[in-house]
Amino acid sequence: MDFHDEKPIYLQIADVFCESILSGKLQGDARIPSVREYGADIGVNPNTVMRVYEKLTADGIIYNKRGIGYFVSADAREKILQGQRKDFLEKEVPAILRRLDLLGLDINVFNRA
Repeated sequence: MDFHDEKPIYLQIADVFCESILSGKLQGDARIPSVREYGADIGVNPNTVMRVYEKLTADGIIYNKRGIGYFVSADAREKILQGQRKDFLEKEVPAILRRLDLLGLDINVFNRA
């Protein structure tokens, strides 16, 4: 896995999990690798993976069956979509609208194809 400096590694790994769920590679109730197993697979410290799993658990994306392992939540896809849509509308859209304004472009420029 290739990491970049602009975002913490554990968040980049969490993004990869979310992308796998959105793309259908990981389905609801699918078992995911153990912390040690996944850390070894991608070449990161198990503590980093544990941080990822804790974040995804707190977000309701995965859950832990004590003594068995971690699994994808049945509604994980919907939760991810809801969160990413919210982030897009709150963070990216305003930046796009500002840029359009600075460039003197109207939002309707997209309808003139």
